[in-house]
Amino acid sequence: MRKMNRGMLTALASIGLAQALKIVTHKRAAGKWDWKQVATTGGMPSSHSAGVAALTTYIAANKGSRHTETALATVFGVIVMYDAQGIRRHTGEIAQLVNDLEDSFAALSGDFPSFEFVEREKELKELLGHQPIEVLGGAILGGTLGFLSAQYENRGK
Repeated sequence: MRKMNRGMLTALASIGLAQALKIVTHKRAAGKWDWKQVATTGGMPSSHSAGVAALTTYIAANKGSRHTETALATVFGVIVMYDAQGIRRHTGEIAQLVNDLEDSFAALSGDFPSFEFVEREKELKELLGHQPIEVLGGAILGGTLGFLSAQYENRGK
């Protein structure tokens, strides 16, 4: 029987743990439990960052910092983390503005009966990306798990 790729397993476990931790961090921030946080994008910690940091750290600990696989994982990780706190976060901010604008149009349409405005059934999703601290939190979580996984694996060698 073949073993599953430990680097992949470590990255996926980091993503899962980060998603589970969002329930706890949401409780601390909002004061109430929300189990739906386990399946959301955005929030603390970034599961994207946790996954790529775990994979990169795991590979670096096993192959060394000068190995091509480490370079690939590092570049991939930097792109993912930059995107999570940059483009995806800004897209969420734009969605919030659009939702607010639609609310304003809905309020105005009541004052002007000839103005035909049809409200959407669903608002745009606003929480898409991450604040830089959320990306950092995910990177620290993932880096720690990647290092521990590599140490555990190498302990038996």
